[in-house]
Amino acid sequence: MSKTQRAFTLKPLDNGVAVLEINVPNDAQNTLKAEFADDFNSAFAAIEKAKPKALVLYSTKAGSFMAGADIKLFESAKTAKEVSDLSTQCQQTFQKLEDLDIPVVAAIKGACLGGGMELALACSYRIAASSSDTVLGLPEVMLGLLPAGGGTQRMPRQVGIATALDLMLTGRQLKAKPAKKIGLVDEVVEAVAVYDRAVARALELADTKDESGLDLASYFSKDGLTKAALEQNSLGRKVVFEQARKQTAKKTHGLYPAPPAIIDAVEAGFEEGIEQGYATEARLFGELAMSPQSKQLRGIFHATNTLKKETFVADGVKARDIKKVGVLGAGLMGAGIALTTINKARLPVRLKDRDDNGLAHGVKYVSEFYSKRAKKGAMSAADASAEQGRISYTADYSGFKGLDLVVEAVFEDLGLKHKMLKDVEANGNKHTVFASNTSSIPITDIASAAERPENVIGLHYFSPVEKMPLLEIITTDKTAPEVTAGCVAFGKAQGKTVIVVKDGPGFYTTRILAPYLNEATRLLTEGVDVKAVDKALVRFGFPVGPITLLDEVGVDVGTKVGPVLEKAFGERMASPDAAGLMIENDYLGRKSGRGFYIYEGVAKGEKPVNTALYELMNVTSEKDADDEEIVSRCAWLMINEAAYCLQDGIISDPMHGDIGAIFGLGFPPFRGGPFRYMDSLGLTNSVRTLERLAEQFGERFTPAPLLIEMAKKKQRFYP
Repeated sequence: MSKTQRAFTLKPLDNGVAVLEINVPNDAQNTLKAEFADDFNSAFAAIEKAKPKALVLYSTKAGSFMAGADIKLFESAKTAKEVSDLSTQCQQTFQKLEDLDIPVVAAIKGACLGGGMELALACSYRIAASSSDTVLGLPEVMLGLLPAGGGTQRMPRQVGIATALDLMLTGRQLKAKPAKKIGLVDEVVEAVAVYDRAVARALELADTKDESGLDLASYFSKDGLTKAALEQNSLGRKVVFEQARKQTAKKTHGLYPAPPAIIDAVEAGFEEGIEQGYATEARLFGELAMSPQSKQLRGIFHATNTLKKETFVADGVKARDIKKVGVLGAGLMGAGIALTTINKARLPVRLKDRDDNGLAHGVKYVSEFYSKRAKKGAMSAADASAEQGRISYTADYSGFKGLDLVVEAVFEDLGLKHKMLKDVEANGNKHTVFASNTSSIPITDIASAAERPENVIGLHYFSPVEKMPLLEIITTDKTAPEVTAGCVAFGKAQGKTVIVVKDGPGFYTTRILAPYLNEATRLLTEGVDVKAVDKALVRFGFPVGPITLLDEVGVDVGTKVGPVLEKAFGERMASPDAAGLMIENDYLGRKSGRGFYIYEGVAKGEKPVNTALYELMNVTSEKDADDEEIVSRCAWLMINEAAYCLQDGIISDPMHGDIGAIFGLGFPPFRGGPFRYMDSLGLTNSVRTLERLAEQFGERFTPAPLLIEMAKKKQRFYP
């Protein structure tokens, strides 16, 4: 970085206040980098020379106060100590800011995350913009790390131990108003007023020498007094830390080392003194950065950043413009797709269902979402109303002529989807893209009824759409590249991580999920306890067990793809007969009150096993199976099928397969996805594991030829 391209520039004002402008050159967002040490020192030297009465930190880069630290900072480090030293250096730099004997006001507009949040916490006072792009938090746990610039020490002292632990252990990010409510920021103003208000407030603080920023009304509230009573004595803090450890162990099953490390660092600062807290933070940061879990999680982070730039088409292809969107079906998926489009992509949506009763669900779904957001202070009532104004409802095809994209989210019935396609072609225009949200029917089969098959594509969303991060786009041999590029851009605008796969039975995610679920059900037919199967896979790292997942999706829905996959791939996709028997007896899962578990007539939080299933499945004896057998049989069928998908060209890159499995199906992130997981074990060991399973349990475990070939050549999926 040249001397003329500094990230920090001091600009003294005539009123005695100085503004330290932040703008990292050549980057879309401000991020902390190793080379900033000299920049910071120069800035502090300039501050000492200028002798301002107050200082304001303000970013001149749109949408970014400071979006954390560049993790490349430590990725080349060879030892934990090297990484710890970087943490100590960052702590010392921020301490210089805190030690200035003048008020320091952070003017926060845009992302204020990780190292950026720690920078703001070292200031005397924080003013945040109410704009939707302003978010605050310490999300390092998502990378298997902890805040390493003093965050584990300053955050609890700013908002209280319990609140700080909640934010750091979940990586949760807050909008400005909720941040003000917990005391993380001191004021919230309109975005256009942030700079002026920060300068004015800095001047006021300098003149009154009141730098505390303490919200006395909040402190003396019932909650504030309770928090103080609990956290300001050693015995009370012990209770808080014990509860945090208990809840963390329950959620992580001991699989992620970062959460307990965060608790240890916070506790050290309160029980052994803040200097020891900083030292513990730095030491644990170094250890975590070297852990296999963090390395895998950082691999995912890099992969998602790579995918943000990926178009999935040849250079020079001009993406089809998508500015107006239609959605067919106002059920759970359709309403979710419409909501995500108006909320994230900020595009107008025409939501259609066959009658007013059908549309009522969509209206309610969207309305409830915005009511909750406004109630929580995440957005104003005016903004909520404006966003809802982007959606219109219809029971016919009026208004479809001008639509650029129509997404169908109707029942999994090929005849119905053909009718939807023909209706859209008749009522849209020659450029209208028809996208199916099917999870099982090949897009080629749907496109067979099209007059313009080049406009047909698959957009496979995951439920609930507004929360699940993945969008799997499926292309046929006839899908136009500009349509693919347009849909990729649209998915990204919706805030989705996008992968593009080739058409085929089950695509990618459904195809690798099916054998996993089949094997879980097969274990039950052998007499293994329902809860044992679920618990084993959760302990392996899946967010929910496969049996619970089947109940949530619906046994009838989950079985629709079975015959299609079995016809295409034979015995390795064969599913047990249990599902058909369950459907006959209306054991469909949560929606019918009974599935593998019982939901109706039981106390909240309880979920007893539906023992009638064992008689239905003709299971006469119980079988004990340990976690290793359950996990091996279920997970390795998913992993092996991922290799088949790469071999068959359904996915073009192992990274796409890892992201699809993690973001779409909940494959344990800290294991890196099916392909990174096999790399971590070694492909020779992976092949041996599958061969052993094939000998014990059947040919469906036979390793994919690609795996055998790569193992022989001692290759890896990732260099």
